[in-house]
Formats: sequence, C-alpha cells, structure tokens
Amino acid sequence: MDKKKVIILGSGPNRIGQGVEFDYACVHCVFALKEEGYEAIMVNCNPETVSTDYDTSDKLFFEPIILEDVLNIINAEKPIGVVVQFGGQTPLKLAVPLQNEGINILGTSPESIDIAEDRERFRDLIIKLGLKQPESGIARSKEEAIDIATKIGYPVLVRPSYVLGGRAMRLVYDTSELLQYIEEAVLVSEDKPLLIDRFLENAVELDVDAVSDGEDVLVGAVMEHIEEAGIHSGDSATSIPPYSLDDEIVYKVKQQTRELAKALNVKGLMNVQYAVKDGEIYIIEVNPRASRTVPFVSKSIGYPLAKIATKVIVGKKLREIIPEVFKIKETHPASDFWDTSVKRFSIKEVVFPWNRFPEVDPILGPEMKSTGEVMGIDEDFGLAFWKAQAGTGSLLPEEGNVFISVADKDKPKIVEIARQLLNLGFTIFATKGTHNFLKEKGINSTLVNKLSEERPNIVDRIRNSEVALIINTPSGKRERSDAYYIRRAAVAHKVPYFTTIRGAYAAVNAIKSYKQKGIEVKALQEIF
Repeated sequence: MDKKKVIILGSGPNRIGQGVEFDYACVHCVFALKEEGYEAIMVNCNPETVSTDYDTSDKLFFEPIILEDVLNIINAEKPIGVVVQFGGQTPLKLAVPLQNEGINILGTSPESIDIAEDRERFRDLIIKLGLKQPESGIARSKEEAIDIATKIGYPVLVRPSYVLGGRAMRLVYDTSELLQYIEEAVLVSEDKPLLIDRFLENAVELDVDAVSDGEDVLVGAVMEHIEEAGIHSGDSATSIPPYSLDDEIVYKVKQQTRELAKALNVKGLMNVQYAVKDGEIYIIEVNPRASRTVPFVSKSIGYPLAKIATKVIVGKKLREIIPEVFKIKETHPASDFWDTSVKRFSIKEVVFPWNRFPEVDPILGPEMKSTGEVMGIDEDFGLAFWKAQAGTGSLLPEEGNVFISVADKDKPKIVEIARQLLNLGFTIFATKGTHNFLKEKGINSTLVNKLSEERPNIVDRIRNSEVALIINTPSGKRERSDAYYIRRAAVAHKVPYFTTIRGAYAAVNAIKSYKQKGIEVKALQEIF
C-alpha cells in the first residue's frame, strides 16, 4: 500500500478480570486511521478479539506484545510511529523501551506516561498543581512499609506501579496482613516500589474519561461509582451523570481533569479516578491511556472517544473533529474544558463469573473480578439501574422477603433502606444483631437463624426460595463463615444480592421507580 504506516499495539492475552474493552479501543483506532488515509497495522496475540479478525486492519501481526517481537515488526514495516495508548497496561509498559530504541510514540509522550505511572513522580506533580491526594508513602522495604502504614493509620490500600485490573492491589487492616501481602506482591510487582495510601472510608469514587489535543480538553463523562471507594472501578456499577453529588463538585472535578491533562501534555485519551469525601476531592490515579470505561462512555454520550483520540494522535485538533461540541456552557460560561452535557442516565453494571467458581467468595474488593458489563439507559436513575440489573440476568423483585444482615458500621445506614422496603410492601428477614438494631429503631423484621444456629437457617430459606433479595455487607477483614455461605447460596439460587450500602440504596430506588412507573421501551435512535 502506498500510504503512511501506523502500528497499533493491542492488549495481548486476556485473563479473567481484564475484559475486552481495550480491544474495542484498538479497533476504533484502526477505523479512524483508515478514515484519515493511513495504513493501519495491528499487533496482537489474542485470537478471541475483533482486532485480530482478518478484515479489521490492513495488516495483522499475530505476535506477543514484547519488545523484541515488536521491534522486529517495526524494522520490517518502518511505520511513522507506534500507538500504545489503546491496549491497556501491556503496550503502555513498552513506551519508554521503544523510545529508547529511537521509535516514535504517537500521542502522549513516554515521559508523561512515566510521570503518571511512577507513583513517586506523580505525587510530586499533584503537590506542584496544588491538588489533593490521599495521604500516602512509597516503600522499598518491609520495614519502610510498616513505618509508613503505621504513620498513615490502618486500613491502608497497598499497590505496586504498572498494574492492570487492580492486580496485587489490596486493602490491609494490620501489620501482619501487610507483611503477608508484601511476600506475595514482590513477585507480581517486579521489584517496583509499593505505594501505600490512606483508605478513604465512606468516600464516593468517580471515573473521568477525557480526550486532550494538547490545547483543548474534552471531558467525555464523569462517572459516579455506585459502590464505595475501595472496590475496583471495573467491578463497580457506575452512573453517567453522577446522581448524588452537587453540580459544583462535578464542575471542580472537570476542571481538575483539564489541569492534569495540560500538566501531563496528554495527546489522546486519559482516565482519572477521584474520591470525594466530606466535600473534598482527592485524586486516586491518572492513566494517560484508554480505560476500560471508554466503550461505556462512548455509547452513553454518542461520541466515539477512541476514534476522536486517534485523530488527535495523528495531528488533528478537537475543534476540527467535533466542532458542534465546542460551545460556551450555560452553567459555567468561563469553563475552559469541553463537555457533552448528557441529560439522561446511563448505568453500567458488571457481570461476574461466580457460578463458574463454586469455591470463590462472591464479594468485591480492590482486585478486579468481573468478566463483562451491560448498560441501562433511562431519564430516571432508578429505572436505568433496574434495566442494567435486568441486563445481567438479575431481575429485582417487586414483592417478597428481603434478608438484611449488615456489619456494625453499616447498621445506622440500613435504617432508611429497611423503612423504604417496608413501605414498598416487602417483609424483612434479619439475623439477631441486625434484627435487634432494627427493632430499636421501630422497624419490624422477622428473626431468622444464622447458619451456625438451629434449622431452618437463612441458607435453608434461600434454598427454599423464601428470599427474594439479599443485603449483606462484610464485617471487616475476617469475614464470617455465615456471610460466605449466604453469598454462595445467593449465586447458586440466582437471588439478587448487594454487599454495599450504596448498592442497596440504588436497588431500592430501582424497585420503587419500576413499581411506580413501569418500563417504557425506546429504540436507540430515539435516545441519540
């Protein structure tokens, strides 16, 4: 072909807990390059992807995403540059080594990528910009890790640099657990230093996907996680737009996203994760690449972010690509970012493989475990959440018995949920601790036996189809055996269950909206 060549590095082999969202971004990158008149050369080694279909790219190399193989292909094809930002963490690791070999990296520079990925350099950047991060420290030895964790105060979130899917990321509650973690993590982290963060309890977590051309920044969407901070972003249900935060907080998040994009000189896609606690915004991390939320955001807002980012990477400006979005905002006329102003709710819900792993505890944490996702769209938040649940095969009940058993720290927050469930016509089952607490608050519930007590116990009732919905939050690091068997019984008998208070709130809202309004079917063409 008599065209300029561009090589796109794919995501490589997939494992459970990664998903194929990066493949979506790679394929859209190929489409955009073809539209702009380039020869698109795909390098990937996963036969189960669209990027490795014979008719997707102009040329496909089915090779490992490792330096030696990639250099061989580059030497043979002599492209104008290589794209590393659409395949996730695997190709991103090659940015600096490729540049050291004299290869042109298209888009965000390897230097900027390294600042965002190196936890110590990134912390320095945050301080320089005057933004906030959870209190943290960098540890390069066991002794240093213990000192930092003790100073910050448990629980802490521990993670190495350059991880995908939250691998080797863990919430630890004491020194013995931290030491156990370090013994395991050294193998996974390849001797990279460990970052130890203060864990922000009861915080709201946010994800932002944005595209920058070096001058202008397009904020694709701000996503509010329905689960609390500490649960991996890939495992949390999310809402576009945010449903519980005030407009001023959301605006500040968008402004901070722009500041970060400009400071890192991002060209292409960028993902930022935030936590909001007591009105304060904390930056958790920045990924100067496509994130796994790009397909969801693109489908929610009607703009293909990966295609837009690709055109930016090869030299086009946002004002050329999407001139209709470049307009002054009515709410914030002085805003210096672009926004897509979504008026409807899009809810992403995740799909888990629990039924394939009968011994695994079906509970969420910092390490990603989901294998897919669905979305529900509606002008009503509750109905959008109901549709998303239905998409996963979990239909929320309209009546029946709801089993509630929550950790002591969650008991005050469960009162309003229980009251709403009673108002919706449900009967509440509860084990002794939760039952007594609800009774003190004037809420009627039926006492049911724990697994360790006489039969019939709660697991028997689940097996006998006497329970329509389960709300069961874990009580700290040492999960009770009862809770494990309850969650396993819920999976086996396909009973909807929620292990976070925020998830339970969303479910109650969904049931309420569904009972009051019902579902109205619309074609996608009517929405976009």
